[in-house]
Amino acid sequence: MLRTLTISVFALAPLAAQENFTRDVWPWLDKAGCAGCHNTDGVASTTRLQFPEAAANAQEREFFGDSLRRFVDTADPAQSTLVMKPTNRIRHAGGRRIQPGSEAETVLIHWARRLAASKPMARVETAPAAKAITKPVLRRLTHSQYDNTVRDLLGDISRPSRQFPPEDFIDGFKNQYEGQSISPLLAEAYGEAAARLAEKVKPGDLSNFVASFGKRAFRRPLTARETARYQALMKAAGPEAVVEAMLQSPSFLYRPETATRPEDVPYVRASRLSYLLWDTMPDEALVAAAEKGGLNTPDGFEAQARRMLADPRAAAALDEFTSQWLRFDRVVTMVKDRRSHPSFTRETAVSMTEETRRFVADLVWSNRNFLEFYTSPSTFINGDMASLYGMKAPSDDFSRVAYPEGSGRAGIISHATFLALTSKPSETSPTARGLFVREQFLCQSVPQPPPGVNTNLPPQSEEKPMTNRERLQLHLNNPSCASCHNLIDPIGLGLEKYDGVGSYRKDLTMRIPSFDRKQAPRSVSVPIDSRGWVAGIEGSEFETPAQLGAALARTPQCQECLVKLYFRYAMGRRETVSDRPVIARALDDFRQSQFHFQQLMIAIAKWTEFGIHDSGRN
Repeated sequence: MLRTLTISVFALAPLAAQENFTRDVWPWLDKAGCAGCHNTDGVASTTRLQFPEAAANAQEREFFGDSLRRFVDTADPAQSTLVMKPTNRIRHAGGRRIQPGSEAETVLIHWARRLAASKPMARVETAPAAKAITKPVLRRLTHSQYDNTVRDLLGDISRPSRQFPPEDFIDGFKNQYEGQSISPLLAEAYGEAAARLAEKVKPGDLSNFVASFGKRAFRRPLTARETARYQALMKAAGPEAVVEAMLQSPSFLYRPETATRPEDVPYVRASRLSYLLWDTMPDEALVAAAEKGGLNTPDGFEAQARRMLADPRAAAALDEFTSQWLRFDRVVTMVKDRRSHPSFTRETAVSMTEETRRFVADLVWSNRNFLEFYTSPSTFINGDMASLYGMKAPSDDFSRVAYPEGSGRAGIISHATFLALTSKPSETSPTARGLFVREQFLCQSVPQPPPGVNTNLPPQSEEKPMTNRERLQLHLNNPSCASCHNLIDPIGLGLEKYDGVGSYRKDLTMRIPSFDRKQAPRSVSVPIDSRGWVAGIEGSEFETPAQLGAALARTPQCQECLVKLYFRYAMGRRETVSDRPVIARALDDFRQSQFHFQQLMIAIAKWTEFGIHDSGRN
């Protein structure tokens, strides 16, 4: 109540010298949600206006408030961009965030007048605000890492994790440390798996078993206390009990990001590299190199990384990254309406993911320019996918096939993986398609819809069948919805000529229910307007996936997004301000290599290990 009263008095009062941006203006901009788009990961990240970090102190906010003079018309402050943009008097991609004539607008006008009548603040360097940046100390083995590790440790290929509870996706991946706690259900599953796996152990030399098996299972030599404890257990209950116990130890289930003992530093470094590039435990060659100091320099580290990328395990690890990034799990479990998509089956869904998996693998392991992910005129299909795309079936399943001339298809935007994943069971979803492009290909965060907003589109009627563009106009007519839907819907509307499973369609055919129950639903076809654009990207107008892919590929934020995505996957967390030098260096290496993804993998591994800045890691 006190804050409201203070702001209200300010809004009605004449310009005063004691005006304070943090107290008087910031709350209004915060309420308008401006910072949700105008930040490093927001959809307005490429504009001149960037809000300070959430942890910024009052002085940093005051400097930001003073910097807004760039958007002030000194001759007529009330007509400044600072006022005209958020009120949408000047076209604003984010829509109307502040109502004209409102108290919030009055506050902005007063602030614009203050800036127009004053000199810029003298910036005094201050200690940066303390930021609570949490970095993982321990990272649990993901389910795929668990399966791969017991395979390499014990020769078991039964994939025990199929009996584990599913993992949560956070920031697009399943390996983010925030979601890596061990629930009672998972702990029970680990115990059952350990008991089954221990039964298969056939130890050789029992005077060396504890030390040798323990070193491989824990990815480091055992301590004296651990050795004594497990030797006593083996003497009492045999080697199977040792294996069962070790497979439930935190030293097996977790891998440290920092070494607690100096002698463990090379082993921790080897594990970080191995679980990134192979998704499994280090091999003997990597352990030997670590013990000899071969991972202590960037050159030695890179040499081992390049050796590892030539191993088949690297291809499997890349597949895991690809499947999480592009949400193959949703594709293979999605349900489609039989009347709308009669040819769709689970086998079709698996073929969709196989097409994309092979497509990405070819780009990476053939050292192609990875921006062809968005622009490639060819793909890898079998007979089912050829039928879906209206193409001739290849002679060999999932061999490379060029798209027909003039098809408008190119890159991932053409793949049924993307087009079907971002559709509803019986129809397309322009909103979902636009959101996926923003979040997964541009790394931009779109604010959540306001609570209580009805997201349902108007139903089709017999009197007036509508296209999705017409139905989505409801979002654009509602100010509380338009601010975000202006940023995502135009992207998806440009892909409307591709249906809910990725087939091309010239017109939109709809089944319109009749008011008379005795009459069967009738089919109505309406032409599709497939004009689309990506707000915030110059020259991004498009009508085909090929045109959209070309716009994305040439966009710097799309290129940087690839670096951010692999960073998040590698580090198990979202990037922070302190990670920007590493992101920038990896992006530079990526560009200089002509966008070879293998170079990006090496750059992220190397620069997070030996960092551009002091990362506080061993």
